[in-house]
Amino acid sequence: MITAAITASTMNGCQNFRRSSPAQKPGGNRKYFVISAKAHIRGGTISVSLRENMLDVSQLDQNHLFRALPTDVRDRVFPSLELVVMPLGHVLYESGNVLKYVYFPTDCIVSLLYVMENGASAEIAIVGNEGMIGIALFMGGETTPSRAVVQSAGAAYRLEGSLLKTEFARSGSFQNILLRYTQALLTQMSQTAVCNRHHTVEQQLCRWLLLSLDRLASNQLNMTQELIANMLGVRREGVTDAAGKLQERGLIRYSRGRITVLNRPALEVTCCECYAVVKREFDRLLPPVSLRAVMEGQPASIRSPELNQPRRGGFSNRHGSIRLCADESMDLRSQK
Repeated sequence: MITAAITASTMNGCQNFRRSSPAQKPGGNRKYFVISAKAHIRGGTISVSLRENMLDVSQLDQNHLFRALPTDVRDRVFPSLELVVMPLGHVLYESGNVLKYVYFPTDCIVSLLYVMENGASAEIAIVGNEGMIGIALFMGGETTPSRAVVQSAGAAYRLEGSLLKTEFARSGSFQNILLRYTQALLTQMSQTAVCNRHHTVEQQLCRWLLLSLDRLASNQLNMTQELIANMLGVRREGVTDAAGKLQERGLIRYSRGRITVLNRPALEVTCCECYAVVKREFDRLLPPVSLRAVMEGQPASIRSPELNQPRRGGFSNRHGSIRLCADESMDLRSQK
């Protein structure tokens, strides 16, 4: 059975149509594709241009929540996704804004910040390919006092809030996964508060670096010391001093806004216990690969042995970066 959904919008005499149709050939692997149509209307003449692009499932599976979804949920959710570019510094929502979309990062990192009345800010959590941004939508609050800003550029899949709430209301696998993720995120938030209160700037910097690296495909981060200071809620001089000590000991190399981690094991030893607490909770609630077997009700005997193995490198992007098309009319909404 093939179902189709067509939406249209008109701007400056150009009408855009987007069509999604989940389907699969017998015995074949699922693929996701885009069909976008532009209808140009000029002087009573209509010209239509079509464009189709294929997207491998592995690109969607860069997000760990998507990777855990069973097939029936994928068939309902994936056709409605839209791939969006996430440039550095882009604000997804401000404090108090009513959320309209949720975002599932693939190779970007988003920082959740609390901004004080005097303009000072502090990071309360970071979100990468292990999770999503916008939990207030399915939790019922619709708004949040925090601010979401892209910390590391990349891409994410966007889903309309109404569609997410509809799927969440089914009380099925997607709801289970989102609630597990929310518990893990709350652990990160609470541990960040404790860390900022009781641990040194050097330890906080180590925690921040490790959590960021877990969500990236490489051992490099592009971030100025001033931005790091804003994330941690400390003075820039404190970050400069802490980064200098780590560099002297050969743990990192810092040059012109680029931080390269040279010795991760030593960085983990230098870090406080907060990083390990957060990582263990994510691994417990959202174990790699095997979570999908749990969601689909498969017997434990066929689940991935990774569940019983310690994970190194956290939530690193195993599929590499994805390539984005410059044509903004492209909409990743279809499946075959």
